[in-house]
Order: sequence, then C-alpha cells, then structure tokens
Amino acid sequence: MATITRRIGLSLGADICWPICYEEIVRRLDLEVPVKRDRIRFDVNRVTIEPFALARPSPYDVVLDRVTHWYGTSREWIKKAILMDDLYVLNNPWAIQAMEKHTTYAAMTRLGFPVPETWLIPPKDYERTADLEVTLKRYAQLFDLGAIGREMGFPLFLKPYDGGAWVGVTRVDNEEELLRAYDGSGRRVMHLQKAIHPFDLFVRCIGIGPQTRVIRYDADAPLHARYTRETGFVTPEESRHLEDMTLVINTFFGWDFNSCEALRKDGVFHPIDFANACPDSQVTSLHVHFPWLVKSKVRWSIYVAATGRKMNRPGDWEPYLRIARKPGMAFPERLGAYAAVARKRLEADRFEEFCGKHLKHLDEVAWEFFGTDRAKEAVRLKVEALYPEHEIDAFTERFWLAIQDWRDGEGKPA
Repeated sequence: MATITRRIGLSLGADICWPICYEEIVRRLDLEVPVKRDRIRFDVNRVTIEPFALARPSPYDVVLDRVTHWYGTSREWIKKAILMDDLYVLNNPWAIQAMEKHTTYAAMTRLGFPVPETWLIPPKDYERTADLEVTLKRYAQLFDLGAIGREMGFPLFLKPYDGGAWVGVTRVDNEEELLRAYDGSGRRVMHLQKAIHPFDLFVRCIGIGPQTRVIRYDADAPLHARYTRETGFVTPEESRHLEDMTLVINTFFGWDFNSCEALRKDGVFHPIDFANACPDSQVTSLHVHFPWLVKSKVRWSIYVAATGRKMNRPGDWEPYLRIARKPGMAFPERLGAYAAVARKRLEADRFEEFCGKHLKHLDEVAWEFFGTDRAKEAVRLKVEALYPEHEIDAFTERFWLAIQDWRDGEGKPA
C-alpha cells in the first residue's frame, strides 16, 4: 500500500475569498482516501504564471480555473497540460473558448429548450482592412434592422453574441431605441433577442459537477443583493426541471461549473443566459449562498482528484441529438431523457456514494470554519478589494452575518 498525493491547483484572477476558504477547509479535512491498494492525500497550491516548456510535466492532477476565459498564457498552459499530462480542469478551456452564448443558444434550441427567438446582427462598425473591405463590398447585404425588430416584436434585448458581465446589453422597447443602441454598439457582433415579458420569476441555477442550487435572482438590485435569500419560490417539480436544464447544458458543453439564468412566463422556464462558465463565486455577491459554493467545489474537486476521473470532452453530442431526433416527445419528457445522460456523465450516483463515505465530516468542518476569524478575514479582504474605505466595515459585517445565518440554519450539521 502506497500513500499518493494528488495535487490540486487554483488558477486565479481577482478571486480572494473562496480560495482562502477552499484551502483552509481542505487542510482541516485532512483527508486520506483509500483507493484500491493506495491511500490518497491532497495538496492545494495556487497556479503561477510563467514561461513553460511544452514537454515539462504539469505538477497538478486537477486545476480549478478562473482565468482562462480572459488570459491567454494561462489558457494555453492549461490546454497543453490537458493534452500532454491528462490534467483535469474545471472548466474545459476549449469549451469556454468556443462555446460562447451564440453557440449555446443554437445548441439548446436544437435540443428543444424554449430559448427566446434570437437573431445575430452583423456589427455596426468594423476594422477597415483590404481583404475585409472587398469581402463586405461583394457579399454584405443591406438590412433594415427596424423591420427585424418589428417582425420579432418589442421589447427586445440587444446584446453581444458572446456575452460577458452584462457589458453592452440594452433593453429596447421600440424601433428608435433599437437603432440608437445598435449605432452605439461599435464593432461588436450582436444578438437581438426577444424579451420574455412579462415574467413572474427570474432564477439562476448554479451547477458544480452534479450539484445544483436554484436561487431567485433580482437583476435590478445592487450586486450584493441580486442573489436573493428567498426560499419556497419554486415547487419541487420546478426545481428538478431547472436542475435538469442546468446539468444538460453543462454536460453538453463539457463544463463542470456553470450557472443558468431562466425566466418563468405562463409556467414555462425560458433559459436566457447559460454560457456562464466562470460565474459568480465571491461572498460579495453570493453572501448566504457562499458556503454552499465553497463546499460544492471542495466535494467535486476532491472526488475528481481521488478517483482519477477523466474530463468530459466537448463535442460528444450524439447521445443528446439522438433523443432530440425522436418524434412525438414533449419537452419535459425529452429533458428527463437528456438529464439521465447528463447524470451518467457526471457519475452522480458514484459521486454521492463517495461523499457519503469519505466526506461525511465536511459539513461539520465547514460549519466550524465559517465561524472562525480566518473566514471573517477572507470576507473582509474581498470587501476591501471592491468597496470604498467608508463602506468596508458595514459590508464586511453584512456578509459575515449572512454566513452566520447560514451556520444557524442550513449549514448546521445534523
């Protein structure tokens, strides 16, 4: 029997609070998991950015990645390590790079998801290069954007086809507003999407491996209040429906970690934004939901590292398309069939068994940790990075009290 150390790397950008909590909880768990004839221990370090030789082996077995969607050096190191060293990465960098919101809308529409009607609109402006000038002169067609808007029916949303932090998103209620917004969109390729209006519920469902959490979302609130603390806003059947949608989207694109936004109108949940493969992970947005996120990351990454799970590669779509091609199935039936494929890909039953056997003390460890000075320091450090000095004490206390509410309620060990 050998003792083997599996190394988990955190590839981070502006993240402050969740890595501190993750590192401390893994340390306090002090795990030694028996796998076959060996015993697996775990070591967590932060991934650095530096020159690398392609042939140099990765020092990590698993990486939780938060920067490859925007920083090329980290992305290319991770892609190399996956190809050459069998590194497992949350999330798959090719999926993030290639599967932007346009691709996800197209794919989920193909699967029958009630995605709102969406058009792709060429950019208002472009970089004038010789080849592009010739191409546009020969092939670009003049179009009447106002006529498209009238055909779709207002209100509409004009937004970048690849999305990102709500940048460039404009609600337009008439043709004049549409043309004004388009004129200001610059070189962005845009989507024009029909608004789900009126709707009676806005939710975000976060998925980490097979774990999900449905949260009522208020997009008009300040960032610290958008994830509401409300409970009981969906039925058990609706909750399962949203969870199934999220897991199907994630496994279709090979994501371990994502959030799905959906609006409910007339009892139907319409997914409107579900290419969020680097979603909110900070206490300053998640507050009472933050401990759930940290614990979920711990569970899934430890499971992946201990079992040697292989990455789900994006592009293996046939099991889903086979279901999509079956005639005469209503969407709820199709979704159930898709979700069975998703849960199998995520090894959901094996994961639950693993957690019950090897991580049953996580609840107690996390509950104790989130009452410590170190946990409060993690909260304060994140607040200091975002808020003006005169608001630091108040918002630190606000988020800290939310975590204590979690400890007194949901997070309290049975």
